[in-house]
Amino acid sequence: MAVSGGALVVRLDGAGDVLLAGPCVRAVRTGHERVAVLAGPQGEQAARLLPGVSQVLVWRCPWVVREPPPVEAGEVHRMVEEIAARSFAEALILTSFHQSPLPMALLLRMAGIGRISAISTDYPGSLLDVRHRLEEDVHEAERGLSLARAAGFALPPGDDGALAVRAPLPPTAHLTGQEPYIAVHPGATADARRWPRERWVDAVKELVRRGHRVVVTGAPDEKELTAHVAGAHGTDLGGRTGLHELAGVLARARVVLAANTGPAHLAAAVGTPIVSLFAPVVPAARWRPWRVPHALLGDQDAPCRASRAVDCPVPGHPCLNGVSDQDAADAAETLVEETGR
Repeated sequence: MAVSGGALVVRLDGAGDVLLAGPCVRAVRTGHERVAVLAGPQGEQAARLLPGVSQVLVWRCPWVVREPPPVEAGEVHRMVEEIAARSFAEALILTSFHQSPLPMALLLRMAGIGRISAISTDYPGSLLDVRHRLEEDVHEAERGLSLARAAGFALPPGDDGALAVRAPLPPTAHLTGQEPYIAVHPGATADARRWPRERWVDAVKELVRRGHRVVVTGAPDEKELTAHVAGAHGTDLGGRTGLHELAGVLARARVVLAANTGPAHLAAAVGTPIVSLFAPVVPAARWRPWRVPHALLGDQDAPCRASRAVDCPVPGHPCLNGVSDQDAADAAETLVEETGR
C-alpha cells in the first residue's frame, strides 16, 4: 500500500544524471502516493519528463554544481524550509561514486524527514537510516535501483528498469522533415568528452554520401557548433528544441550519434540505438548507454582513463581522435541493420 506522506528523490547533477535516476523513481513510486525530485537547474527539465514524478524542486547546490555559488546560511535555511513545508515521509539521495550524500542528508534531517537512505562509504552517524554499500563499477541506473531496493522498493511488475520519459512525445516532423533520418548531437558539457568538431563535420558528410538524411541537434548555446557541423549537408536544429521536443526528435531517429552526454541518455530513454563517442575520463561501465543497442567508440584504455577530467589532460586527445568518420558511419549503419530501424 502506498504511503501518503510522499517521498523525495534527490539528484542534483545534470539532465543525464536525472534521466538515469528514472528507474529508481519508478520503484519508489510503488510505495508512495507522490514522489518529488529535487534537481539542479541543469536537471530540472529532465526531472519533469520522468514517469512517476509528481513535483520538481530545484536548487543550485553549492557542493554539486560545476560553478558553485557560495555557501550562504540564508539560502541553505530557505531550502530546508522549502523541503520541510512538503512533509515528506522519507528521502533517497542519489549520488555518483565520487560524491558524498552526507551534506544533503544533514539538510534533510534539518527539514524533519524521518527516514533517509543513501549510498555512503563515509560513516554517517545519525544522518542516514539506510546506509547502503555496493561495488564501484555499477552502472548509474543500477546504482539508483540498488539504493531503492535497499530502502524497500522494487520496480512494478512488467517494468524492465530501462530509462523512460513521459508519453506522448510531441510531433517533430515540422523540425526534422520526414523520416527516416539519423540524429547527430556533437556537443558535450566537458571538453574532454568532445569528438573534434571537424570529425563531426566529416561524419555528417559521410552519412549523407551513403544516402542517409542527417539532423544535427544541440542546445541554444551550441548553435554555432551545430550550424558548422550541419553545414550544407544536414538539417540544423541547434537551439530549436526543448528537452521534450528533443526526445521526440531522437525517438524518431534510426540511430543517434553522441558523446557521453545528457542527450545520449535521452536517446536511451526513448529506445533509440546509440553510437557513443565515449571518452574514458569516466568509466563506461558506469555511464554507457543503458538498456538499448549501442556501439561504444573510443579507446577505453587511453591515458585519461578514470581521470574525471573536464579538459583533456593528454595532448592530441587520443582517446577519441583515433575514431574516424568512417568508423562512426560504419557503426551507425550496423546498428540500423541489426535493429531494423
